[in-house]
Amino acid sequence: MKIFDLKNKQEYLKEVMELEFKEWSSASISEIDEKVKKKIDKYFEYVDDKYFCKLILLDEDKLVGFISIFPHDGDSEKELTPWYATMYVKEEYRGRGCSRILNDAILEEARKRGIKTIYLKTELNNYYEKFGALFIKNLNETEKLLKFELK
Repeated sequence: MKIFDLKNKQEYLKEVMELEFKEWSSASISEIDEKVKKKIDKYFEYVDDKYFCKLILLDEDKLVGFISIFPHDGDSEKELTPWYATMYVKEEYRGRGCSRILNDAILEEARKRGIKTIYLKTELNNYYEKFGALFIKNLNETEKLLKFELK
């Protein structure tokens, strides 16, 4: 398995955006084509931003998963930047250490970009902490704010 920057493997762009839509969107499935097109347009809007990156993990020529750095993540905590976001591993590859590969790759990419702290929102308990994320605060009843301090 190997990590690539999506901008160098754009043949996977639509598949990544469709998976993001299915995993995180509250829109109806009938809106998928329109929403995916908007996600692709937004990708190209940010692709050269220091605080934007989308890495993909491939097994030969099959997409395994992806992970991102975003300048912002939602409406809360707007003063914080950048954000660790969209870690996704296809179901058939889960339990094989792919999330560790993606995590390590995105943190290394953040370091290369001179990022010292990267923030993360999650509803998962003790998941990102195993990768070194530090708790900052609860955002609401289910979501918490974490950070990675990079050296």
